[in-house]
Amino acid sequence: MPRVMAVAFQPQGRLHYVDPGDADYAYGDAVLVQTGDGAEVARCVWGPADVDWAGTLLACLGPAGVDDHERDAANRHRRAEIAAVARRLVARHDLPMRVVGVDFVDQSDEFDQQAVIYFEAPGRVDFRLLLGDLARALQARIDLRQIGARDAAALIGGLGPCGREVCCALMGPARHPVPAGFVRDQSLQGNPNQLQGSCGRLMCCLAYENPLYVDFRARAPRTGITVQTDSGTGVVVGHSVPLDAVVVQVEGERFTCPVNRVCPLAGRP
Repeated sequence: MPRVMAVAFQPQGRLHYVDPGDADYAYGDAVLVQTGDGAEVARCVWGPADVDWAGTLLACLGPAGVDDHERDAANRHRRAEIAAVARRLVARHDLPMRVVGVDFVDQSDEFDQQAVIYFEAPGRVDFRLLLGDLARALQARIDLRQIGARDAAALIGGLGPCGREVCCALMGPARHPVPAGFVRDQSLQGNPNQLQGSCGRLMCCLAYENPLYVDFRARAPRTGITVQTDSGTGVVVGHSVPLDAVVVQVEGERFTCPVNRVCPLAGRP
């Protein structure tokens, strides 16, 4: 069973899973993680643990040193400068696009520096003139990438109606459109706008949580079924998926019973 550690490259940012090797790290420790653009500084979110893991893992190269911290701070400052310049030039060219994120690569085998600018737009944008101005202003190779609403929300981050960081920022946005049927399957009612994320689409958590509802429905007795519980014989009148339980009415009283403690009675509706 492999050892797995979770890290984040940004405060409250998306989790990435790495192989810590034989070393031990604690929450908040700064480590070097091998990425496609070289080694970058990340912070430990939860320490190494033995996990049944089937996917690939990034490589942890060890604790971050003083030089690594200085480079990381300089690159963060450079990203802020790039974002400010990009927004100013977009406004100057009066283009219908919104800059939502920036990556900066200061070391590569192919080029010296590269600024990757992510933007959101309602359609295709002719940014040829903007591209030239950005290259001259930033003195770096420029890569403009248009992204969708879900990816933009993941880059910007924020809090969801649950009070926690939005799922798309922590775990990545749903890779496929979230079907409206998930709303019905999860018995969610009310104003449809309350089920929309900051991207204006159905919230990603509906897709992440739906397998739990599918599994629950396969195990739990339906409403209206007569069951035997520790409190007596009653009728299922509701479900509580987060508690993995059913609500059973027994002689005028209602009890919340775990699914594994409820036994449907044969031959009874």
